[in-house]
Amino acid sequence: MPACGQPAQPSRATWQHGCVTAATHSTLFPQVPDSADAVLEGLDPEQREVATALHGPVCVLAGAGTGKTRAITHRIAYGVRAGILHPSSVLAVTFTNRAAGEMRGRLRQLGAAGVQARTFHSAALRQLQYFWPKAIGGAMPRLVDRKIQLVADAAAACRIRLDRGELRDVTAEIEWSKVTQTVPADYAPAAAKAGRESPRDPAEIAQLYAAYEDVKRERSVIDFEDVLLLTVAVLQDRHDIAEQIRAQYQHFVVDEYQDVSPLQQRLLELWLGERDSLCVVGDASQTIYSFTGATPDHLLDFRTRHPGATVVKLVRDYRSTPQVVHLANGLLAQARGRAADHRLELVSQRPAGPEPVYAEYTDEPAEAEGAARRIRELVDSGVPASEIAVLFRTNAQSETYEQALADAAVPYQLRGAERFFDRPEVRKAGIALRGAARFGGNDSLLDDVVDLPSQVRAVLSGEGWTTQPPAGSGAVRERWESLAALVNLAQDFAAARPTATLADLVAELDERANAQHAPTVQGVTLASLHSAKGLEWDVVFLVGVAEGMMPITYAKTDEQIEEERRLLYVGVTRAREHLHVSWALSRSPGGRPSRRPSRFLDGLRPGSAAAAGRTAAGGAGGIERGIPGTRGSTPKRAQRVPARCRVCGRTLTDPGEMKLMRCDDCPSDMNEGLYERLREWRADQARSSGQPAFCVFTDRTLMAIAESAPDDERELARIPGVGMRKLTRYGADVLAICAGQSLAESTDHD
Repeated sequence: MPACGQPAQPSRATWQHGCVTAATHSTLFPQVPDSADAVLEGLDPEQREVATALHGPVCVLAGAGTGKTRAITHRIAYGVRAGILHPSSVLAVTFTNRAAGEMRGRLRQLGAAGVQARTFHSAALRQLQYFWPKAIGGAMPRLVDRKIQLVADAAAACRIRLDRGELRDVTAEIEWSKVTQTVPADYAPAAAKAGRESPRDPAEIAQLYAAYEDVKRERSVIDFEDVLLLTVAVLQDRHDIAEQIRAQYQHFVVDEYQDVSPLQQRLLELWLGERDSLCVVGDASQTIYSFTGATPDHLLDFRTRHPGATVVKLVRDYRSTPQVVHLANGLLAQARGRAADHRLELVSQRPAGPEPVYAEYTDEPAEAEGAARRIRELVDSGVPASEIAVLFRTNAQSETYEQALADAAVPYQLRGAERFFDRPEVRKAGIALRGAARFGGNDSLLDDVVDLPSQVRAVLSGEGWTTQPPAGSGAVRERWESLAALVNLAQDFAAARPTATLADLVAELDERANAQHAPTVQGVTLASLHSAKGLEWDVVFLVGVAEGMMPITYAKTDEQIEEERRLLYVGVTRAREHLHVSWALSRSPGGRPSRRPSRFLDGLRPGSAAAAGRTAAGGAGGIERGIPGTRGSTPKRAQRVPARCRVCGRTLTDPGEMKLMRCDDCPSDMNEGLYERLREWRADQARSSGQPAFCVFTDRTLMAIAESAPDDERELARIPGVGMRKLTRYGADVLAICAGQSLAESTDHD
């Protein structure tokens, strides 16, 4: 057993052999680990590093599909189970109720119930409600769910006519202003500086924004952005309240940190105070919400603000096949800008799968029919409809695919519709199951059934569930799908807990409703790319991938174009195995075929040339993965050989370990005397040049030199961290020291 707070030695077999997919997936009802060490089982080395780095600031740079939620939930659970963290002292924050619910569910399964996992807004609202009487006095204003009617009333007060689209756009501008802490008087210059295209004259937007705030005050209501603004104001003005919250929460975890707005960052800083017990997780390449005020700058600047931070990079992709990962990496390889400079190159951990399929259609209805036809074939071949998704750039594209799937008799569900446990049929089913659990002995429906799944089927048959689904689609089919999801959940629950009763299942449903942890509904998912973030499917259809839609027409600036590229990257990385990419040459049947495939696919899809200016002369750029029909057309990029530990053979991804060419915890054969002589020489060089010692060589590079003791320039140049410039400047000195010569002897000999 390790000492308290010390990581256990890794058991590599648990993640390298037979448990690869466990890095991102867990069984539906897993057994609670019986110890703190058991929490670490199944984690790969980088995930384990995240889980055991419990002190000081920690930054986790996690690529798509690398098991980031698994890593941070195991981190919290390990800290709790090891007695290092008290459950009630941990606050984990993320951006959606679904993600917070999933986190709570996973923590419960790991034996760390009691940890607060919330969105920024729900955490702030809870604090604001509690402290309002003490900080402000009186009753807290009512929170409005939708602000668009208030914006309409503000426009009427200003005698400005807005149609429905303009109302929505002005509302978005007000939301952006508030999360960036911009007041009405500063809107115009702030919008210009941010490169925003205002839906109306900026002076008019500022007027509407001010009027909107007046309407809220008159009606004693607040909106969601006010929750954060007011909480920040209370914590800034009332140090006693701030200290009370800081006494409650000692440790913070922030998921999706690339999506933090300036206002959320300010709230986080006030929660922290002068402490640094913070773990942030994010991926700059998945920044797709900048239009709402989100910025990856806080993630990218984390090491600047916290120089002593532990930084862990997760690049092992357990979700997608090498073919899907290769396309995703290819998209980012052509990216530009600050986020692209910090991209993570994913390494698939899955067996090879099929190449992405690219399809061109004459018009959008033909594209939808083609996708529906292929989906019908997949469902008929045994692929669950719930493991298939159709992803598009705008919600307006949904209708065409709804019709095409309905015509093909394929069930579907719309992502972003009402939440599962809020559906009327699910609420009624819950009431029926609760009643049967209490009074089942008097229910004739249950007379001839004994096992739990049969009891659930019997109860739900009274609510409309049948053994066979109704024909077609529509509301009747959707209600049946909801009830069928509950039946399937009962079967899984009974398989995991054979002695479970109907009352146990009802308790499980209550837990899941509180956590918004919905069971799987059998239906193809239709979703926008933005709403698909954080989800995954076996089969993904990326549709409408044409210029004007991807990137969208109104993306004009370089920053906006790059965000569109990242949005497509998010879409690609939702696919586990099968990826279909399609586009249409015209919008309507008989229309002029003026569209072309998205520029983001240049050099990646069969027969396409690399994007101009991105490759060397000769057309050798782009990425081709041996897609049928393109053999010999474009030279393949040489595959990079992964760095491996020279002691144990493990693949290395940490830059520090790659410099040493060994794992940090593998035995070192370093010549300690040589290392000290190199350090003394480096200190002299730093003093004479007036620069920090690490600018000469980092400690890791010196350790690598001391371990390999190079005999000539060729061997020295192979060591990571020794570039041509440093080889020219310092090579002779370093080789002399490695040869045991004094620098004076080396100079005389030369």
